[in-house]
Amino acid sequence: MSATSASRALRIATRKSRLALWQAEHVASLIRQAHPDIAVELLPLSTKGDRIQDRSLAAIGGKGLFIKELEAALEDRRADMAVHSMKDVPGDLPAGLMIAAVLPRVDARDALITSGALRLEDLPQGARLGTASLRRQAQLLAARPDLRIEVLRGNVDTRLKRLDAGELDAIVLACAGLLRLGLESRITARLDPEVSLPAVGQGVIGIECRTDDLRSREVLQALNDSATRTAMEAERAFARRLGGSCQSPIAAYARVERDRLTLEGLVAEPDGSWLLRDTISGSAANPQILGEQLAERVLAAGARELLQRLRTA
Repeated sequence: MSATSASRALRIATRKSRLALWQAEHVASLIRQAHPDIAVELLPLSTKGDRIQDRSLAAIGGKGLFIKELEAALEDRRADMAVHSMKDVPGDLPAGLMIAAVLPRVDARDALITSGALRLEDLPQGARLGTASLRRQAQLLAARPDLRIEVLRGNVDTRLKRLDAGELDAIVLACAGLLRLGLESRITARLDPEVSLPAVGQGVIGIECRTDDLRSREVLQALNDSATRTAMEAERAFARRLGGSCQSPIAAYARVERDRLTLEGLVAEPDGSWLLRDTISGSAANPQILGEQLAERVLAAGARELLQRLRTA
């Protein structure tokens, strides 16, 4: 690494939401701690996913809309790295880009936030529940078919305001984002994965860079959490083999204990009328193989036809 490249500030592309900026600044702080001689700057960008708030993600093209502009900044070298919530990152990355590091996972569960009820089962009959996620919608309707699901987009503060204004009886957000923003007190209940299996990569912050950027890759080595990476790789392999999209209610959650990995996966009808769950365990040394094996079992059990129908709907 030349003296010139070593002295140049690293630029981190990030979305402009309060949570995204917190995550990017957190990564910047970790880099500064590990490499006190390196200056770090943020490059806040507006993404299509942030700009369009009146339609569901499925209707406007999927979660990848939150990261396209950030990846473009990497590709044209305006930025050296980009910070993502890994649940927003599609299974296949553009050629020449890679997830160089992931931070230790925080609580992967979904958070129920209500205007009064203490548990999901305590919500009144026909309660209005806000979510933008077909995964959450399917599982919550399976548990409570009477719920009225309303599309809820926007950043964390915007979603909380709709609940506080009385427009909704409850909303569901990721525990991780609330914890990172110091909003843990807003969580009414943490939903057990048996009720709402988390999204692939939920609770994981990932850092993307160019594969040929050896400086960034070297800098990020100190930040990578191997256990989180192993779990995430299993989840992403499961979803990638299923070929899921935002139109597909897919969930996966992996846990690593010593040298063993346990992965639970789910595919569901959007209306919650049918849920297909399965679990696999094996060596943590082969997370992608386990993810693909579980996906094959789920496809053989009926998910193939469902996913094909959802893709062509």
